[in-house]
Amino acid sequence: MAWLQDSWDRLMQRMTGGRLPHALLVTGENGVGKRLFADALAGLLVCEKPAMAGDSPCGTCKQCELVAAGTHPDIRVYTPEKSRMIKIDQIRALSSFAVGSPQVASRKVAIIDRADQLNINSANALLKTLEEPADDVTLVLLQESGRPVLPTIRSRCQSLLIATPGRDQAATWLAGAVKELDDDSRPTPEQCEKALGLAANAPRLALEYVTGNFITTRDEALENFRCFMKGQLSLAEAAKPFKAMGLESALWLFEGWAGDLARIGAGSQPRDKDAADMLTFLASHNPPWRAHEILDAIHESRSAGVYNVSPELEAGRLLIAWQKLMPVRRPAAG
Repeated sequence: MAWLQDSWDRLMQRMTGGRLPHALLVTGENGVGKRLFADALAGLLVCEKPAMAGDSPCGTCKQCELVAAGTHPDIRVYTPEKSRMIKIDQIRALSSFAVGSPQVASRKVAIIDRADQLNINSANALLKTLEEPADDVTLVLLQESGRPVLPTIRSRCQSLLIATPGRDQAATWLAGAVKELDDDSRPTPEQCEKALGLAANAPRLALEYVTGNFITTRDEALENFRCFMKGQLSLAEAAKPFKAMGLESALWLFEGWAGDLARIGAGSQPRDKDAADMLTFLASHNPPWRAHEILDAIHESRSAGVYNVSPELEAGRLLIAWQKLMPVRRPAAG
């Protein structure tokens, strides 16, 4: 993943200068490769004889063998549970791991994927570990761009941004990735191009789209969205494909459309070409600030996800907010 190289080089400069932080906050868009970046860093940190000329683990020592097998006891990963949040019990386990002695390596690495989904209790519990770090532990926190992390946590970390690649670079990587798929499941170039547009050039998210059923469900959701906006479909029917894709994917889709609505209102081009006609129509009948109202409503739904809300109900609530942007039809005179 060539687009990761610049961020990797900047981090290696910090390591060479003895400035590797005890806590690193890695930020980037969904699907840009943050987790792979964190895994590579963890492998380097536990390696017994890293090839410093290439800033990479040796691949042959006992530590590298354990990393390759996915069984290294001194690397721990903490991810959101079914509630879509990282809970306090997970952070308590991380804290115990951080103060304990390494089992086989000279240091320990804890990856929090994703730090923007810490609930308030788990975030506060993490602060003590950040404030009193052990010398032999490195914490790597992953944050999706646009998702907030508590300022108290951010201030105790060094930040590193992973930029999203340009279209050509992302397309080249995606083309290489799909070549490794079976012929029967290999997507067409047109499908890859569409996936890249929907993923805003995030290559791994685009790969997820073309190897799953997201694009088919998304196309159904867009058609239902159009019909609902025109009063041709009930709210319950319109919400079905949004429910099928899950809350986070539905919010991502709505968020993309709201962003495109704002872009059109500012005189720029939308990213989702398939939805451009509907969004251009809405932009021509609404002031630009209405797009930000939609974004605020989406952010409320994302926050409500902590409480296991119904994707169908949240999709319905957002569809109603969108429908309010439609111009009021006035009865014919006479």
